[in-house]
Amino acid sequence: KFHGWQSQKNDIRTVQDCVQFALSKIANCPIVVFCAGRTDTGVHAKEQIIHFETHIQRTETAWVLGGNAHLPNDVSLLWAKVVDDDFHARFDAVAREYKYYIVNHKIRPSLLNGLVLWEPRKLDLTKMQKATKILLGEHNFSAFRSSVCQAKSPIKTIEKIKLTLENEQIVLTIKANAFLHHMVRNIVGTLLKVGRDEKSVQWVQDVLISQDRKKAGMTAPPEGLYFIKAFYLDKFGL
Repeated sequence: KFHGWQSQKNDIRTVQDCVQFALSKIANCPIVVFCAGRTDTGVHAKEQIIHFETHIQRTETAWVLGGNAHLPNDVSLLWAKVVDDDFHARFDAVAREYKYYIVNHKIRPSLLNGLVLWEPRKLDLTKMQKATKILLGEHNFSAFRSSVCQAKSPIKTIEKIKLTLENEQIVLTIKANAFLHHMVRNIVGTLLKVGRDEKSVQWVQDVLISQDRKKAGMTAPPEGLYFIKAFYLDKFGL
C-alpha cells in the first residue's frame, strides 16, 4: 500500500515518509534518511538498509522500539547501529540481492494475493534456468533498462542468478553490484517468454546483445519482487 520508497512532491504514502516521521518523533527534530536501494510502487523490501545523521543521543533500542511505535503495521525497524560519519547506505553498498516469486499453478493464489506473480500456464523451469546463465557476469544491460532509468552506465555485473522451485513457487534469486531501473522485472518478463515456450534460450542471448529494450519481454508486475538485502564491506560491521 505504498507508492514506493522515495518521498514524493504530492501527498502520497511512501516508506521514506513513514520512517522519517517515526524517527523524527523519537529525535524531537526532523530526520532525513537515505536508503540502499529505492523500491517502486508494489515492490516489497525484506531488509532495507538506511542511514541518517543526528546529534540527538538515543540508545539503539530506543531508535528501534520507539520508532516502531510511530510506524504503521506494514513497515518495521529491525535493528540500529552507530556507524562512522563517512558511511552511506547507498554509495557504500557493494552488492544488492533481490528475489522474485512466481506461483506457477492453474489456480490463483488467495493468501499470497499481491505478494507474488501468478502464472497459470505451465513453465519450463529447465529452459528458464539455462537462460539465466546467459545473464551471469558483466554485461551491458540496456535491453533490460527502463526508459526513465537515471543510472550513468548500463554496465552491471550479476554475481549470482538462479531459479529454484520452492513449494510450487518458482523463485528467482539475483545478486549484482547494482541494478538498472526495472532491470529485475524486465529480466523476469523475458524469462517468462522462454518458460512459456514462446522464445528459445538462445533468444535471451540475442536480446542481451541487441541492447534494445523493445526486443526483451514485458516488465513483470511489481508484486512478486522483493529487495532482500544490501551487502557492505566487513569494516562497517553490518
